[in-house]
Amino acid sequence: MSTNCTFAQITEALRTHQRFVVMSHLRPDGDATGCAVALALCLKEMGKEVAVWNHDGAMEKLRFLPGSELIQKPPAEPLDFDVAIALDTSTQPRLGDCPAAVRNAKLWINIDHHISNTGYGNLVYIDSHAPAAGQIVFELIRAAGLPLTAAIADNLWAAIATDTGSFQYSNTTARTFEICAELIAAGVNVGKISEHLFQTHPRSRLELLRALLNTMQFTCDGRVASFALTRATAAEVGAGPEDTEGLIDTLRGTEGVMVAVFFEEMEFPEGRIRVSMRSKDPRYNVCKICAQFGGGGHVLAAGARVPGDLAAVEAKVLKAISDAIQHP
Repeated sequence: MSTNCTFAQITEALRTHQRFVVMSHLRPDGDATGCAVALALCLKEMGKEVAVWNHDGAMEKLRFLPGSELIQKPPAEPLDFDVAIALDTSTQPRLGDCPAAVRNAKLWINIDHHISNTGYGNLVYIDSHAPAAGQIVFELIRAAGLPLTAAIADNLWAAIATDTGSFQYSNTTARTFEICAELIAAGVNVGKISEHLFQTHPRSRLELLRALLNTMQFTCDGRVASFALTRATAAEVGAGPEDTEGLIDTLRGTEGVMVAVFFEEMEFPEGRIRVSMRSKDPRYNVCKICAQFGGGGHVLAAGARVPGDLAAVEAKVLKAISDAIQHP
């Protein structure tokens, strides 16, 4: 992973080309959605032609964000673009079907904050110290003197607020709050956005949490907490992919727990298990643990998609975590 360009080089590319596609990772969270829509709206203000693609489309919970209607699933037939931009996505495969639908792009731009980013693309800008890709996009907009409307500010706020855990995580910096002050000045209604992001959930999410707590287990002398979701349980409670967002924090917030893990059966023929991992202590680097299973992310928050049945994957991953805790 390495940064090979400057904001000035990215700005030059944005100014000199006309047709753009902006993409973000599978099952987009607030950061992936917010930074993609914010940059797309900024490009539109510049008079550019812009498409916004995501393999899974827009998450229902985030449709309140202005411009979220721009997010579409990639088309079956490839389309021509001058520039393809990947945001908040550590590896190209995490873009799902999006790359296959991009044809003849002269330039690929990769902007991210994951330390595990593989450095794909022509112009690569990685800041692993940034708490959110949305913060990098803000810095790019300000450095380049690009438009910052109220709608763009709303999306950047959502991006930063979600990836900092509503400003509770240790990745939140003084600069983060300075940026948020500028976003409020640009028109963000903090109360309204926070209500949508953190205080409004469908009943299915609560039913899902109840089911997950029945699977909860503690290992490694209580320092590791985990729960697991089968496809059958998800169907029974009527839970969708976005209902799982943030539930792992229930485990992470438990006294004595240093690493929390969420195992989820995915709807893939080969039977992959989605593993989400959170750590309270940088000595227990969950990015390194997930890398053992082909995943990545951040020191305190990472994930992987692991082939195998649920019980076997649970056993392998929990052993890897136990080894990391016992030999930090």
